[in-house]
Amino acid sequence: MTTRVLHTAGKDADPRAIAFAAEEIRDGGLVAFPTETVYGLGAEIYNEGAIRKIFEVKGRPPDNPLIVHIADPEQGIELMQQVPDRYNVLATAFMPGPLTLVVQRNASVLDVVTAGLETVAIRMPSHPLALELIRAVGAPLAAPSANVSGNPSPTTAEEAYEELDGKVAFILDGGRSDIGIESTVLDITGSKPVILRPGMITGEDISGALHEDVLHASEAGEVRSPGVKYRHYMPAVPMTLFAGQNAEDGIAAAAERLIAEGQRVGVLAPERMKRISHTLFYSLGKGATLDYAKYMYSGLRFFSAQQVDVLLCAGIEEEHQGLAIMNRLRKAATTIREIDEEDL
Repeated sequence: MTTRVLHTAGKDADPRAIAFAAEEIRDGGLVAFPTETVYGLGAEIYNEGAIRKIFEVKGRPPDNPLIVHIADPEQGIELMQQVPDRYNVLATAFMPGPLTLVVQRNASVLDVVTAGLETVAIRMPSHPLALELIRAVGAPLAAPSANVSGNPSPTTAEEAYEELDGKVAFILDGGRSDIGIESTVLDITGSKPVILRPGMITGEDISGALHEDVLHASEAGEVRSPGVKYRHYMPAVPMTLFAGQNAEDGIAAAAERLIAEGQRVGVLAPERMKRISHTLFYSLGKGATLDYAKYMYSGLRFFSAQQVDVLLCAGIEEEHQGLAIMNRLRKAATTIREIDEEDL
């Protein structure tokens, strides 16, 4: 199969590109498309054969449910057994945006989408090309990230092409994803709302909208959410994540030691750490959570293609949006070092 990248004017929809992509999906094919979080790999939600192709192309385990992308909140209601009051409140507050809501599904949702669970994960992306594509197809899209399972998620069309060349007909180019990491996943089926996967919409944000406490679930045990059971985001090189207030000093000391041992060292960290000599460096900007989110996956992908023996990565403070960043980095890491004063 020849994979074509359908270029558009940034976020402005090209009607021809949208038409090509929508026709491919209606015919049972897959299309990679941009969202504000990461690029997704979409199939029409009611086409079981097409959805099974997603699992085949990604090498995704069949017990890992998919997120359903909608073009408006009403489209999500059509998939529900009943509409929770919380859904309407959260839809008003955060749709479109990087929030996925887990609700009780009705009989129209195929088992292959939900991995047999009685719930379905729904979100409305904010990227205009994603919304135009869903509207043109005329149905919601089941769409995980557009990567081979386990690899860092793509945040540009070029990165999606590296993952899917020869596996899908079209990749819709909408520029770099504005956010860069996957959505917050929130279960609203129980007595308390529960964050199953942290994202850039925080527990504090959600609690403020709902005026009630929000819990955080452990990722161990039964799969209740897409993207939490298996290891993800791992670069093709051993990575040590340095966490704690003295993480950057820990990286500098480790890099000096490893270089003295003859190791080729990569460093994924804020720009201020570029001072570490004799390393291959990828900048995470000023080191704010938004910088980490936007460039982290591209950095992991960069080092997968480089001749380094080890990658050293600087963690971030693990609160608010930093919880989502560290959630991804901990999954990507081969080794995690918690650095305090006694380690330096």
